[in-house]
Amino acid sequence: MLNQRLQQKLLQKLSPQQILLMKLLQIPSMALEQRIKQEIEENPALELPEDSADNQEEEEFGEVDETPAGTEDEVETDEFKESSPEDEFDFNDYLDEDEIPAYRMEANNQAPDDEQHEMPFASGTSFQEFLISQLGLRELTEKQYQIGLTIIGNLDDAGYLQRDPNAMTDDLAFSQGLEVTKEEILEVLKVIQDLDPPGIGARNLQECLLIQLRRQEDRSRDVEAAILILERNFDEFTRKHYDKILKKSRITEEELKGAIQEILKLNPKPGDSVSETTRLNNYVIPDFSVRNINGELELTLNSRNAPELRINRTYMDMMEVYSENKHTKGKEAMMFVKQKIDSAKWFIDAIKQRQNTLYVTMRAIMEYQEDYFRTGDETMLRPMILKDIAEKVNLDISTISRVANSKYVQTPFGTHLLKTFFSESMQKDSGEEVSTREIKKILADFINAEEKGKPLTDEQLTEILKDKGYNIARRTVAKYREQLNIPVARLRKEL
Repeated sequence: MLNQRLQQKLLQKLSPQQILLMKLLQIPSMALEQRIKQEIEENPALELPEDSADNQEEEEFGEVDETPAGTEDEVETDEFKESSPEDEFDFNDYLDEDEIPAYRMEANNQAPDDEQHEMPFASGTSFQEFLISQLGLRELTEKQYQIGLTIIGNLDDAGYLQRDPNAMTDDLAFSQGLEVTKEEILEVLKVIQDLDPPGIGARNLQECLLIQLRRQEDRSRDVEAAILILERNFDEFTRKHYDKILKKSRITEEELKGAIQEILKLNPKPGDSVSETTRLNNYVIPDFSVRNINGELELTLNSRNAPELRINRTYMDMMEVYSENKHTKGKEAMMFVKQKIDSAKWFIDAIKQRQNTLYVTMRAIMEYQEDYFRTGDETMLRPMILKDIAEKVNLDISTISRVANSKYVQTPFGTHLLKTFFSESMQKDSGEEVSTREIKKILADFINAEEKGKPLTDEQLTEILKDKGYNIARRTVAKYREQLNIPVARLRKEL
């Protein structure tokens, strides 16, 4: 039985232009450059102004093809004719001992407001290469050298060997065709642990610290006490149960203090001491800049966020030509050109909308948090959620979220991610609305000023905050402390 009925539905569909804008909003300025390059490669109708200038120069130089009849062969012959010795020149002829020094030929024509577009990079010897170069200086057989390479290849970034020796025997059997025993691997591991930096090749933190202490030439009483503590009371030391260590080790409190000072000098991650200089650094390119000029806050948008794009003039001319052609092939070509031009226009409009959205959003954040941008005091940050900015600029919350999660702003007090300015609100006993960022700052200040011998517990911190008018629970204090990467009171204790 067939039924016919009328149904009304409310559907929301995003246009391709809206999807493009959302994707462009969530990428930072550095990634935007790559996205624009990709779009230009895929769509020849889109170009940068400098690209058109280069094409124009090529067209001007291309007009040389108008050579007189009969001279084409002569030109080709001259192009491929071998140069005579008289035509060759020596670079020494252009060097003069009395030439002007290079520093006098340089000019600094950059204004303070000019943006720098250099891309910094780091180079150097990698962590593994540094160890392999030392391994080659040891007297090892070819088999031991291959075992050493396998061990070095299994070290993590901190310099620890996390892989089981039994598993490495299988690796060497399958990859190198070498039959080795666990004892042979452990023998070469001792050689690796004797390389620099001290502590490399350890299988756990206890072994790493002991290797560094045993390699010290000056084996003082404090060093000997430190070795004794790590060998016999490592668990108590990590938990800072100093009373138990004093009872078991039968040492005085002064000797314990000296041993702890020696242990604190050690490097728990020896691999970082080498890899820090060679590890790729993540440089942050700010999307915005906020400056305080004579008491007035000035907001500028990074020029990378506002590139000048335009439609290729050649494609516009092709569109005019094909529009006059009434043939079928001409229509197909016209549709192709029209599609590329429309796509280029959409992309240009999306870039402009992105620029406007970024600016108005950051402007609203700057005005909302004006006290902070003037003083740099985190306690001056007002409670602010995405909805507050969305209502102020009349945009969707998801749009504000895309902007805040991936954009950085440069201020006189450092470069910060936009989402760090957003925080929940909490009401004090006086009824005043304060930001959770303010409470975290006060909490960190109290912990920094505490007596290290008797650090403040979460319960004590809760009571202190309540006395200040911040009525929050102990579990909330613990949550804020963990978000600040501050350990519990027991682990903050010092002798």
